[in-house]
Amino acid sequence: MTDRQNHPESVDVVVIGAGPGGCSTATRLAQAGRSVLVLEARALPRFHIGESLLPPTMALFERLGLLERVKEQGFVPKHGAEFSGPSPHRFGRVPFAKQGPGRYPSAYQVERERFDKMLADFAQEHGAQLIEEATVHDLVQEDGRVVGVRYEHEGVSHTVRAEWVVDAGGRGSKIAKSFGLRHYVDRLRMVAVFRHFANLDESKNPGYKGDIQIGRHKDGWIWAIPIREDVISVGSVMRREVLQEGDPAALLDDHVQRVPRIIQRIEGTSPGEVHVETDYCYYADTVAGPGWFMVGDAACFFDPIFSGGVLLATATGVRAAETIDTLLKEPGRTVELQTAYSNFLKTGYDTYSRIIHAYYEHGYNVRPYLEAIGLDREELRWYDNPWVVRLLSGDLWSKSELNQELRKVSRWDTFAPFERDLECPFYAELNAAEGV
Repeated sequence: MTDRQNHPESVDVVVIGAGPGGCSTATRLAQAGRSVLVLEARALPRFHIGESLLPPTMALFERLGLLERVKEQGFVPKHGAEFSGPSPHRFGRVPFAKQGPGRYPSAYQVERERFDKMLADFAQEHGAQLIEEATVHDLVQEDGRVVGVRYEHEGVSHTVRAEWVVDAGGRGSKIAKSFGLRHYVDRLRMVAVFRHFANLDESKNPGYKGDIQIGRHKDGWIWAIPIREDVISVGSVMRREVLQEGDPAALLDDHVQRVPRIIQRIEGTSPGEVHVETDYCYYADTVAGPGWFMVGDAACFFDPIFSGGVLLATATGVRAAETIDTLLKEPGRTVELQTAYSNFLKTGYDTYSRIIHAYYEHGYNVRPYLEAIGLDREELRWYDNPWVVRLLSGDLWSKSELNQELRKVSRWDTFAPFERDLECPFYAELNAAEGV
């Protein structure tokens, strides 16, 4: 039912948030013929940090019918990732093409305003309804089950009932806050200072055009991501106490100066406004419950060092949608399917978090860990090792040699014990054929 202002009174599913997780959920459900209302707190397009995609995201986009739309946008192609440090002569490049045959060999660097708007438009084209500048104030609950939300739009309060509510609201997750589900990972509690630089000239790039650069130094690490042909995002991730010691802009400049290959790339550029992001690295042990699911950053967020955010949001969004579609037909399977969803989400985030721990524990350098477990050798450097390339490309659900080694390290456990789901959501057949 819909009132005169086109605010539905009831739908199959309400999705909170129109980022990659929310739009993936909404698109998949709408494609299945479900009625979906997406509530986005801001007007689109809107600024959002997080510009670098991983190759398997292309497989998920293909599954959604979105891949050709993405290719048409003119986003910067991303074929690899460069890791460097204080020396301009010591660096390693991870080429995504070395994942092996059948896997997407590239991805894109994207400007999130334009990227997220494209995702929201695509969801609407498939039948989802989007209301922008809609602030969700309350969850509607009956007998311990979430049955809808109350939200405000243009100064008017509305209530919409739903069979299921999906929270894709990121750090502002209504469900995480309402039920007190969020925990922080103190060992990874970092902050980021970043800005965009205009007038980029990629002919000055000492590496490969379009690559993300990750530069380490004694106080943290730097990213450099070209989001347009002439604009690059550069940020410094550091511990909170480092940020408290100085001015954010001065700290960013100081840290970037420590990584010569990034300095060379941004020579002649014009710096923009400085931004600060906090509340890094949190998780929830409960990610689905009576009447609700959380997807993407609403459930978990780990350091963006390996660019996993959009992949994890999209993968969990698609899985949540497919789970809900089944539950709308077979409600008797709720416990079984919500447990399976929880295991799937936790497996992806758990694997991703472990390579971050390995990177941080070895002085913002993953090589010592890989060397210790035999995956960095003279005859096969770590950045050419297919297991390493696959993991850094986003193969988070497989039983690969590296993934299994990482899962053995108990001090890197984040979630309470759970049953891992090791069926890859995009390369299941390829991995099964290889026994991984």
